[in-house]
Amino acid sequence: MLYSPYTIRGVEMKNRIVMAPMCMYSSHNSDGKVEDWHKIHYATRAVGQVGLIIVEATAVQPQGRISAGDLGIWSDDHIEGLAEAVRLMKQHGAKTGIQLAHAGRKATVDGNIQAPSAVRFNEQYKTPVEMSLADIQETINAFKDAAVRSKKAGFDVIELHGAHGYLINEFLSPLSNQRNDVYGGSSENRYRFLREIIDAVRSVWEGPLFVRISAEDYSEGGMTTSHYIEMATWMKEQSVDLIDVSSGAVVPAKIDVFPGYQVPYAEQIKKEADIPTGAVGLITSGLQAEEILKNGRADLVFLARELLRNPYWPYTAAKELGVTLEAPKQYDRGWV
Repeated sequence: MLYSPYTIRGVEMKNRIVMAPMCMYSSHNSDGKVEDWHKIHYATRAVGQVGLIIVEATAVQPQGRISAGDLGIWSDDHIEGLAEAVRLMKQHGAKTGIQLAHAGRKATVDGNIQAPSAVRFNEQYKTPVEMSLADIQETINAFKDAAVRSKKAGFDVIELHGAHGYLINEFLSPLSNQRNDVYGGSSENRYRFLREIIDAVRSVWEGPLFVRISAEDYSEGGMTTSHYIEMATWMKEQSVDLIDVSSGAVVPAKIDVFPGYQVPYAEQIKKEADIPTGAVGLITSGLQAEEILKNGRADLVFLARELLRNPYWPYTAAKELGVTLEAPKQYDRGWV
């Protein structure tokens, strides 16, 4: 099943293997532009036969970068480099995605940083400025503009980064959102920021739309998978196509990490919210990925660090599962 096609909104991925977004910290001029490293890195995974490659967290505003070396999409100047990366990936049959992101209070760039509330992540981070209603609207518009640029660059999929303690996640969790206005308090209010971003993006983007969430905050009073069932239902009503289920990092917390530790969260959301999900988190073998899909625990398998270690993981997993995977012609002598 790992090598069966999967289609969303007319976009067919040749298999169920997804490269999860991972920051490369390689835009060395701090201008957010694609460099040679990005072109080689992403295209190599396409040669390796990954079905969908999602480019790293790409900042919709300069102050929303996780680091000064992150990619950006806050300017039309970024489109050319992103389009070249897309072209190189598509040469080898991969579908392409981009993760639109804003780091919020976890940004490490110079100047003021923003968050729903003026509470820093920990003592190593700066205290953010609480966003005004005007700031919120400006950021929503930035996500919309980024979606337009993503379309111009030729991406097949957009993923909104609502996980790992970054800005959207900060609004969703009561641990980081202490607002008293329409963007804070109840779950409906905390969801409002994401709701308005989804609506704004959907107004200009007809393609597949994913949202990455942190299904567990691992901290008392925080979000749990059960809390996200309600929000996942809202996302489905807003035409979100798939939820990429990760966890943690909105507040400092101890996480018990083990192979497949986040898969039960993807399974619960898939079944209880009746929406497709992607499973991620220490998935390293073909057998493990096949089990997740065959047992209906998720619809796509997202790999992260395993694809840093081995860009040809789809070939390795195919051998493990007894599947014949057509080799790139140039590698035919080696993939036998």
